[in-house]
Amino acid sequence: MSTIFIVLPILTLLMFDLGLALKPQDFQLIAQRPKPVLVGLVGQIVLLPLIAWAIIQFTSLSGQLSALFIIGIMLVACSPGGSSSNVFSMLAKGDVALSVALTACSSIITLFTLPLIMAWVMNSVQMSDVSIQLPIGKLLVQNLVLMVVPIAIGFLVNMFRAQTAAKIHNVLKRIAMPALIVLVTVFFFQHKQTIIDEFGSLGLTMTILILATTGCGALMAWLFRLTTKERRTLVIEIGMQNAAQAITIACSPLIFNNEIIAIPAIIYALMMNLILLAYVGITKISKSH
Repeated sequence: MSTIFIVLPILTLLMFDLGLALKPQDFQLIAQRPKPVLVGLVGQIVLLPLIAWAIIQFTSLSGQLSALFIIGIMLVACSPGGSSSNVFSMLAKGDVALSVALTACSSIITLFTLPLIMAWVMNSVQMSDVSIQLPIGKLLVQNLVLMVVPIAIGFLVNMFRAQTAAKIHNVLKRIAMPALIVLVTVFFFQHKQTIIDEFGSLGLTMTILILATTGCGALMAWLFRLTTKERRTLVIEIGMQNAAQAITIACSPLIFNNEIIAIPAIIYALMMNLILLAYVGITKISKSH
């Protein structure tokens, strides 16, 4: 069974759930408190891909990363914030409204930045062993259909049927994590040997990426004198990307149609949840003292 038939409904449900959590006042937050929103978006849209590319350059010097894995890593770095970040922000006693606003804004902005950055990556990566093309038009259309449309539908349901939206959201937010676990499990068994063989270099690379970006979020919050709640949200938002979208683009027959490109996103999803769960635990311990 192709992974695309599992990840497509998961991504659609995650984006629909994000739309259900959106309210008009979430967009007003941009005008009311522009500083944390702009700092978060710069961290996600600009700094994260730059950090990922710097790590790739350092790692590639030792010949540890193939061209397909480099594409996969950059695909994760160019993706928007993950919708699960809203739940993590809530658990960490962060600013949930800021988290939702950042996830929604990054989902829209990356519709345009992701194709541009990935086109540059494709031109920069030497691929002597395989030929991979990036159909930018199809990528844009696919992202519009799979991300903007479900978000818009969820948003409209919340506007006109708020109670119904709340009930559906309560169900979907509980199944989001198990659904991702199912995806990771299926993908692991389909590509078990490759993941085991490459976990040393890829696992280390993705862990460094997550630690560097979460640290960047904390540093930016400190530099711009944001509140504790805003800082916690930036740490999570900049560190948690939409792995499901990266996997969809990698596996889609319309785009890359290559499941090997999705392996970095699978490993990223695993390490991301472990590291951010540890971060949530640390925030709870620090709050109790």
